[in-house]
Amino acid sequence: MNYIAELRALVGTRPLILPGTSVLVVDERDRLLLVTRAESGDWGLPGGFLDPGESFEDAGRREVREEIGLVIGELELFGVYAGPEYYYRYPHGDEVHNVTAAFVTRVNAPVVHVDGVEISGYEFFEPDRLPDDVIGPERPIVDDYVKRSPRPA
Repeated sequence: MNYIAELRALVGTRPLILPGTSVLVVDERDRLLLVTRAESGDWGLPGGFLDPGESFEDAGRREVREEIGLVIGELELFGVYAGPEYYYRYPHGDEVHNVTAAFVTRVNAPVVHVDGVEISGYEFFEPDRLPDDVIGPERPIVDDYVKRSPRPA
């Protein structure tokens, strides 16, 4: 049983404050990788919650590797996000208040696979052509990326 499952066994679906990461994976054309979340069908960023004793950076690398098969190296801190807009209720009822360290990494390697459990697909998007259905707690991170991303000359 994993850490969050152990907590859920004690508190049920009640809101938990959980630290996690989101990774803005950017390709050589400055396109942003979004993944399709299997539980909701919405788009989101690769990432997830920390395991006990794990750093934010290590959690980001682990989640990207597990979800889409990419081994990433350098991570640059993009921002830390928390507050009411980072509350999320999963389709199965669990509630969380996310505290998210968002990182940027650049890649030129193709995605190897999707895990088929948490992630059902992926696509690289131009910053000005992102889908509308980005999962709630990740929308502000994606919007910040769009505001800060380089614009074509």
